[in-house]
Amino acid sequence: MANTFYTEIVELNGSVFKGDVVSIAAPGMDGGFQILANHAPMLAAMGVGVISIKTPEGDKIDYTTGGGFVQVHHNKVMVLAESAEVVSEIDAERAQRSMDKALAQLAEAEDPTEKEKARVALERARNRLRASMGKV
Repeated sequence: MANTFYTEIVELNGSVFKGDVVSIAAPGMDGGFQILANHAPMLAAMGVGVISIKTPEGDKIDYTTGGGFVQVHHNKVMVLAESAEVVSEIDAERAQRSMDKALAQLAEAEDPTEKEKARVALERARNRLRASMGKV
């Protein structure tokens, strides 16, 4: 189809999606962006948020991500994500425990590096919890 393009989403553990899509929405560092067929070449950094893809069949698949990069070139998109987890598979109770743990680590951290690691962990945990509850 002329209005589709090939996309691959890869995270540290391997590929989580390969196939043709109609669109991708991703969390940019300065705001979200969308990619459609025949998009101009680009390389963009992603922040913490949700990657949404729409398939030619009309299905929407959402993935939480902890950041990464998106490359568009010759009507192909490569998403290199720090993490990519299908939202429908997130365990909300586990996400809540991760958020509680990150909050405790942030409260206890004294070293600036430890505080920053705890803050990043908290941001990712909140993203997973919001996504699992459909509040993204």
